[in-house]
Amino acid sequence: MNATQDYFLLPDLVSHCSYPLRINPNCDEIARQSEQWLLTHANHSEKKRQSFLGLKAGELTAACYPRIEPYQLGVCDDFMNWLFNLDDWLDEFDVEGTFGMAQCCIDAMRDPAGFQTDKRAGIMTKDFFGRFTATSGPANIERFIYTMQLFFDAVAQQASDRAQGVIPDLESYIAMRRDTSGVKPCFVLTAWSAGFELPEEVATHHVITTLEDAANDLITWSNDIFSYNVEQSRNDTHNMISVMMDQQGMSLQQAVDFVGDLCKQSIDRFEAARSCLPSWSSEVDRNVQIYVEGMQDWIVGSLHWSFDTERYFGKMGQEVKEKRIVALLPKKP
Repeated sequence: MNATQDYFLLPDLVSHCSYPLRINPNCDEIARQSEQWLLTHANHSEKKRQSFLGLKAGELTAACYPRIEPYQLGVCDDFMNWLFNLDDWLDEFDVEGTFGMAQCCIDAMRDPAGFQTDKRAGIMTKDFFGRFTATSGPANIERFIYTMQLFFDAVAQQASDRAQGVIPDLESYIAMRRDTSGVKPCFVLTAWSAGFELPEEVATHHVITTLEDAANDLITWSNDIFSYNVEQSRNDTHNMISVMMDQQGMSLQQAVDFVGDLCKQSIDRFEAARSCLPSWSSEVDRNVQIYVEGMQDWIVGSLHWSFDTERYFGKMGQEVKEKRIVALLPKKP
């Protein structure tokens, strides 16, 4: 079937990714516990509750952290559920509201035991972050907070662009999207959950940062493809497909294919950088190997989860995964 104005065809990103998909054996138990944790704190309406249960963030976490212990998986699950809900809440905020939410959450991370707040997001932050800091070294704590600050700053810029009807150019969008994705703190959890901290000279080495950017780009840009239909229906233009249609005059299918090609190239960049990894010491090299494999798990895990969750394709995910045909949703008022 050819793509028309009513359809577009997904690029075959799953087949291009040859990494093994591994699932944490504690997935079901911890995922259901984390869902209850979020629902207890979030006070969702019944409609939002059902939508949240279709998210299946615990299944994403189990695929992205397949070898970690139940305690660490529980913290990662809670963070993931918190992050998705935070993202939904922030979609409704203006710039001032975003900065207010950011200050609350960052303050809760700085002092999870002592900081007082009645905001739901802040209370949840105190809870999961207190469990994170209980078994974390200072470097991972600081790096996590730093990457979350980048996330909030980028989301505030996104809110400003949305309010002004601005669609950024491709270079600006890529820089912003690497932070609005929330992937960077997830990589910090990869090191923490495996029980190590990367030395500063390793964490900032250009090969490591190249690997992080390549993995982040694949996770993020593929998400732009998978989430585009829902986002276009609500007139959200924070998406690379929208950027290419606006800036380059591409048709929808041309833009989808363009982003798909960039996704495939990002895996090639990831592999090229992996082949250039230097050696530091036996212990550091072992930890770097775990860290890189963790990014690999994120690449393949996020691709498969995108069809399992109901967030992008409702209950049609497996059919869309097989046929790669997406029928456009009507625009909402």
